Amino acid sequence: MKVQALQGDTVDLLCWRHYGTTQGITEKVLAANPGLSKLLFLNAGQAVELPELPPPGQRKTVQLWD
Repeated sequence: MKVQALQGDTVDLLCWRHYGTTQGITEKVLAANPGLSKLLFLNAGQAVELPELPPPGQRKTVQLWD
């Protein structure tokens, strides 16, 4: 999915806004957009490709009491 940056956006801010987290995602966005890591702030209207992420796996829970 392509999104357009707002004035003053950073890559991690775009990740936070779109995915709700930056953990492990910022690196994937930078890999999908060669040359993007050279910019500190993105230009207004700059297109950024945000890759689709696999759905999160089910968390394993532990029952403390039976």
